[in-house]
Amino acid sequence: MSSSDKLTIETPEQTLLEFPLAGIGSRFLAIALDTLLVWAAIWVIALVVLLLAIPFSLFSRTTGLYVVAIGFFVLFAIQFAYFAVFEAVWNGQTPGKRWTHLRVIKDSGRPISPYDAILRNLLRIVDALPTLYAIGLITMLISRENKRLGDYAAGTVVIHEKPLQAVGSIWNVPAAAPQGGPLGSAAQITSEELQLVETFLERRGSLEPQVRWTMARQIADRVGTRIGVLPESRPDSEKFLESVAEQRRASARFR
Repeated sequence: MSSSDKLTIETPEQTLLEFPLAGIGSRFLAIALDTLLVWAAIWVIALVVLLLAIPFSLFSRTTGLYVVAIGFFVLFAIQFAYFAVFEAVWNGQTPGKRWTHLRVIKDSGRPISPYDAILRNLLRIVDALPTLYAIGLITMLISRENKRLGDYAAGTVVIHEKPLQAVGSIWNVPAAAPQGGPLGSAAQITSEELQLVETFLERRGSLEPQVRWTMARQIADRVGTRIGVLPESRPDSEKFLESVAEQRRASARFR
């Protein structure tokens, strides 16, 4: 489900995740930065190939031609593999996307696979036609989720990733204890809510930072409302959920 500026996904735990969609302007800024890096690399490699080809040609013309051929192959690989390799290795980001806080994810909110990265970038050649990504621009203009052809083929979407200060500190913040005694408040959550909390805690290691932070915050809001813990009393959502789960299990043992 999506609106004009965000993608909303309902997880199997019935938690809604909202991702701000990347606009055309931010996406073109990212690709402009990536293109500058690609062309810088091309010029450097072309210079190296030229410096190598000249002396090799003096000894053997065939060897010189081989050097030039290898150089052209490397240049081709850089131009067309740059985006796919970085997105596969950096979980949906290239240097340009990282600098502009963009990330490619699946329509389901999951991280993209290397196959997705390759597929969406193979169609980049078509999106770039006839020039300046004209086809991709037209496709994004008529798409509710700002998708280009490569995104449709791979089932991906580009989101604007907010800086997540809380994610980096989740292991350094003391657990937020529910108000109302060590066992009293946590005992108020239902079995369904406990299962939701524990499922998240088990799966969080496999989640992308943005998904992990958003799910933790939304589940903490639901549980916090139930047991009367205000947001300012639970600054770290994950530590709060850990405390709730531990105390809820302890309360069950003493019944």
